[in-house]
Amino acid sequence: MQHRHLLPNEIDLLLDEETGFGVQPLREHARGCVECARRVAEAKHVTDALSALPQLAPRIGLAERVMGQVPVFIPWHVAARDAVRQWTPGTPLARVAAAAIVAIAGLWVTTLTLWIATRGDMLAVLTGVVGEGARAAFSRVVGELALAFFGPQVVDAMQLVGPLGAALAAAGFVVASLATVLGLRRIATSGHTRS
Repeated sequence: MQHRHLLPNEIDLLLDEETGFGVQPLREHARGCVECARRVAEAKHVTDALSALPQLAPRIGLAERVMGQVPVFIPWHVAARDAVRQWTPGTPLARVAAAAIVAIAGLWVTTLTLWIATRGDMLAVLTGVVGEGARAAFSRVVGELALAFFGPQVVDAMQLVGPLGAALAAAGFVVASLATVLGLRRIATSGHTRS
């Protein structure tokens, strides 16, 4: 004889009409306990209502749509392996050709790297010339843009005060703009609170 009420899984056993060992004492308890008999009857009513519902088949592609919204964690080594497999040719002949192309490219890159390493002085001169030309072109373009946007008076003033003065002027402009925006916002919010 049980001295407790039936658990949900025990009620399920009675609803499924199981016949295993230990089910008979559950039936006897349900007959003798008003609370458990009520719970079994409620559960029976729910299962009967559910079984009376029409069975509908989901639309085609439901599983793919649901799984498409599920975030799946893929470890880095699996993602790397899949990427290598995706770029690996399928046939043995294509794999040999791809390996030959990679080997030739690697040989050329290695040769070029060694040549550059042994000709460091020539590389330094070449990069210096290219860098100086790029810097001069950049300065000319920036100067022409500043002249077009601000006019010759502002450009002359900027050359007079130098980079530090230009930075201070830009910082002052930013601070003044922020103060103006914050002041206008404060005026706008104070007008809303009064009305």
